[in-house]
Amino acid sequence: MSRAARALAALGVAALTFGAGLTACGLEDNTLEGSVSELFPLGDISRVEVLRNSEALQVSYFRNNELDVDLVARLTVSTEGLDLRPGAKVDLAGTTPSGQARASVVHLNAGEPARVFAPVENGDLQLEEGGNPGEKTRGDFSMSFRKGDGFGAGRSLEGAFNAVAVDASFGPEPGELLDAGVPAP
Repeated sequence: MSRAARALAALGVAALTFGAGLTACGLEDNTLEGSVSELFPLGDISRVEVLRNSEALQVSYFRNNELDVDLVARLTVSTEGLDLRPGAKVDLAGTTPSGQARASVVHLNAGEPARVFAPVENGDLQLEEGGNPGEKTRGDFSMSFRKGDGFGAGRSLEGAFNAVAVDASFGPEPGELLDAGVPAP
């Protein structure tokens, strides 16, 4: 084998090794990581729930804690002005066109007050598939929280999720007919 061929072969092996390393670095489904682990544990997720309605996508990570269930983290993303679809990256920082936060994160251990994280400074979410009620919904996100005051300030959180999205619609408005033609209360 010529020197040039050996160099190309070595480059190909290096590229395959590098590519495999990138895949191995990704998070497994339904896991959380990040420096917020300094505030509370992120492991032992027992269930992930994805809710979707016309206004938001919400991903919640739960952990069994003996007789209680802790809400490890709940990410809520306002979909106002977004085309949330597989493959598109959503910027989690900033506000929606109407001025509300694009994303918010909450942590709630049983028996403790809810802790709302500082505003998202940088971050994104990307769906790999699904996103609508009844669809298998898979994706990931990463974010850092604004430095200063607030829970989680200056820290990071990233996660991967895989669950069937549940319809979180608000239901019929008063006077609208239900499925069986019965008016809503």
